[in-house]
Order: sequence, then C-alpha cells, then structure tokens
Amino acid sequence: MVRSEHALRPAAALLRILAVAGAYLAGARLGLLQQLVIEGAVVTPLWPPTGIALSCLLWAGAGVWPGIALGALLTIATIDTVDPAAVGILAGNTLAPLAAYLMLRRIGFHTRLDRLRDGLALVFLGALGGMLVSATLGAGTLVLSGSLSLGEFWPVWSAWWVGDAMGVLVITPLLLVLRRARLPRVTRAWWWTEAAALCVTSVAVVLVATRVDLSLLFLVFPVLIWAALRFQLPGSAPCAVLISVLAISAAIEGYGAFAGRSMLEVMVILQALNGCAALTGLLLAAIVSEQIAVRRKVEEACWALADVVDQLAPGETAHLWPPPEREMRPDR
Repeated sequence: MVRSEHALRPAAALLRILAVAGAYLAGARLGLLQQLVIEGAVVTPLWPPTGIALSCLLWAGAGVWPGIALGALLTIATIDTVDPAAVGILAGNTLAPLAAYLMLRRIGFHTRLDRLRDGLALVFLGALGGMLVSATLGAGTLVLSGSLSLGEFWPVWSAWWVGDAMGVLVITPLLLVLRRARLPRVTRAWWWTEAAALCVTSVAVVLVATRVDLSLLFLVFPVLIWAALRFQLPGSAPCAVLISVLAISAAIEGYGAFAGRSMLEVMVILQALNGCAALTGLLLAAIVSEQIAVRRKVEEACWALADVVDQLAPGETAHLWPPPEREMRPDR
C-alpha cells in the first residue's frame, strides 16, 4: 500500500501539470479570439491565461509551474513559429504569475478574498506588480530580436502589461469564487428572484452601455455595485467578466463609445472601463465580506456571553437578551 501511494504521487503531479497546461492553452485560445495589433505586435485587451495561471498556483502551489511553461510554449507555437526569440516571452509568461504568487503567499493572502487587504494585494501585487515581468520580458524580447523597434517598445509594453493585469483582475477572482461555490444554506424565494433580476439587468444594461451611440459606459457601475453589495464576490466577479467581454467586443467592432476613434483612444477607454469595473467589484465585495465576517464574530461572542450568563444565573437573561429567532443562531 505504501509503495502504491508513492507511485501515485508522481502520476498525480503529472496530471496536475498537464491539466494546468490544458487550462492555460484553452484560456489563450479564448483570449486570441479578441486580439488587436499594435505597432505590429499582437496583444489582447484581456489575457485570460495570466488569471488562470495565478489561480492554479494559489490552488496547487508553486509545483505546477511546469504546466504554465508548457501551456505558454503551446500558445506561442499556435501564434508563430517557436524560435530563440520566443524564450524571453516564454520566460515572462511563466515567471510573471509565479512572482505574483510568491508575493501573495508572502503576505498571507486568503483565496476567499474576504478581506480588504486581500483585494488590495491582488490588485497591486498580483496584477499590477507581477505582470511587470511578463510585459518587460515580452516586449524586450521583441526589441532584441528586431521584431520591434526601440521607439515602439512603450506602446507594446503598456498594452501587454495592461492585458496581463486585466487577466488577473477579471479572471482570478472568478475562478477563486467558482472553486468554492456553494448554494446558500438558507434560501428564500426573494434570494432567487433578486439573483435572476440581477442577471437579466446586468446583460441588458451592459449591452445598452457598450452598444448605443451615446457615451453611457458609466451605467455599468450601479449594476456592479448592486452585485457586490448583495452577493459579494460571487455576484461582482461574473458581472465584471460580463462587462469586460462585452466591452472588448464592442471596442473591436467599433460600436458605441468606441466608434470613430483611433486605436490608442479605444485602448485607453476600454482599459479604463475594465480596470475601474474590476477594481470596484473586487474591493467593494471584499469590504462587504469583511464587515459581514466581523458582524458574525460579534454575534457569536454575544451568544457565548449570553450562554455564560444563563449558566451563572438561570432565567436572568430572558429580559436582557431576548433572541428574535432562536433557530437563526450562528452555530445552528
């Protein structure tokens, strides 16, 4: 039995690595469906593989990094021929999520994203900080290989960095939520009604905001705030993904606020919208979750104190702490 367990460990590790590589490649294929060409380089406003890679590292640890490297290699092979210049891009795509993971682990990051510090860490360390590695190595490799002139470095670098950062801000929270998604233990009819109303309203509002000729992109924020306040991250994360996907589609097709604008203007508007939506949903949901957790701890402390007083002086707590509904105690 001991020998069989030792034999299964390498097989399980290999399966995890292959699964990570497959997920990375699938995310890349989805990201390449909506791509832009800036200064001769192919970039995407939202690069899902970075969010997928960081989520896999947070779930399984740093040991799955070969899967990220394999997925990045297969992705490069689908875009262009693999040559020595691709080594820098491959290294950047592998090291960026790994660096983000190590920084997040260093500060005690919670994958539940139920604290404001976790939301801020994911924004500044996971997205903005960690993705500097991939953008710098990727754009730098293109310059060194002669595929990109030195004067074109910064436009490509900024687009690369923002696309990778958006992948972390938009995709990572969604995947972290999906992994621990559970139906609420106590549900009422109004909960399902409100959830359905939020879904329908989100689709309708985002379509109107991104497709009509008027500049109405700001309409997405009331819906995002509604999702974060009422459903926390399980509500705000899918809403942010919906906003990002429909906004990118409208930008590429030239609809709504993106019509008649230059590529630079489109990128600025698009990434400003995606970034603000992701930040609003993530941070607001983290704040609300943290407040709910604090309130539950206070309620539990009150119940514990009431039980102690009731044991010391039976019957004396009836007029001091009348519970409105005994069955709604946190421990039941």
